[in-house]
Amino acid sequence: MSARVLYLHAPFCKRKCSYCDFASFATPAGDPLMASYGAALLRQIDEAEKIGLIDGLDTAYVGGGTPTFMGGSTVELVERIAALGPSEVTVEANPDSASLDLLSNLRDAGATRISMGVQSLDDGELRMLGRVHDAQTALEALHVAVSLGLSVSADLMCAIPLQTPSSWLYTLGGVIGAGIGHVSVYPLMIEEGTPFFQAVEAGEMPAPDDGDEAARMEEAAAILTAHGYERYEVASYARPGRMCRHNLSYWTGASYLGIGAGAASMFGHDEIPLVADAFPQIGQVPANAHRIRLSCKTDRRLMAENPSLADQVIDVEFLNERESLAEDLMLGARMARGLDRDLVSRSRDVMGQELDECLAGLIDDGYLDDALAPTEKGWLLGNELYGRLWDLAEAAD
Repeated sequence: MSARVLYLHAPFCKRKCSYCDFASFATPAGDPLMASYGAALLRQIDEAEKIGLIDGLDTAYVGGGTPTFMGGSTVELVERIAALGPSEVTVEANPDSASLDLLSNLRDAGATRISMGVQSLDDGELRMLGRVHDAQTALEALHVAVSLGLSVSADLMCAIPLQTPSSWLYTLGGVIGAGIGHVSVYPLMIEEGTPFFQAVEAGEMPAPDDGDEAARMEEAAAILTAHGYERYEVASYARPGRMCRHNLSYWTGASYLGIGAGAASMFGHDEIPLVADAFPQIGQVPANAHRIRLSCKTDRRLMAENPSLADQVIDVEFLNERESLAEDLMLGARMARGLDRDLVSRSRDVMGQELDECLAGLIDDGYLDDALAPTEKGWLLGNELYGRLWDLAEAAD
């Protein structure tokens, strides 16, 4: 009857990267807005706890932006959410702001996991991406986090400008050598409104090559699995016991509360009355609502000035039962273990023959195997796989 997953968004960065379209803004170091924004998030956590919206919290994640750029404010947030009892508390970090003192303070406050935005271990590639750290700083930050006993993940980006097969192998080898337990591998996406988008549109930079992207993803899979990492999701590899349980919650349909500018939330049918109490601004709930999705559109400055949950500007989307099931099927197809049999059974009760025809077609076309797990083709051409499952949201005429 409440969210077991909490996400906090820190929309501040030292500098905006050239590819980034996230809700984040270049901010001067020490800007007092970061402290007042952090205080606003603390207020919203208090409200959510009082209403009962985050009882029995299992995981929490402080993302961004760059939470470590907020320094002591992020330590206070971690301490507050750790008091709620989650067994996994992740903080995103950039190497340039992930000092020994800060990481130590985050661990002592209750952080159990650090997700480090490495992207590359080639200085030329990092400069092209607009990152503020260099390769040596990234490696040092990884080693420090591991030495503190934190569970550590590195985010890597492939098919980026200047990247070569040898530089990609060097990056993979470097993060493996740091002794981390988790690696996420993402291909470069050209997002509208970013400097990279403008450069591609102007012909100043080539668009990412699908062949290069596939080759880099396949190389990552081969090397990481050879070094003891298991691919458990399309972009995620972990050593035994190091899977990110927070992200697993997103892919398995768990309810989650997102707090902060740009944060998203999702709740099932049973939690909707609690959500309506916390966010009276969402208005009338449709009778057939099976799931509710919220997206906070409040500016970070306005949030600092008006911190109450009821004061936030919220975009609302309601999903009916069929749409909710199609969404869960789509997200479940990201997982190496394949589609959950109970989910398939519940979906069949609603979708009938349409579901069986869709799954049979995905197997025949090589996107799923007989166990309803993604094949290599399903990994590499995920958009086709996910799109066909999401198409089940609409009933056939």
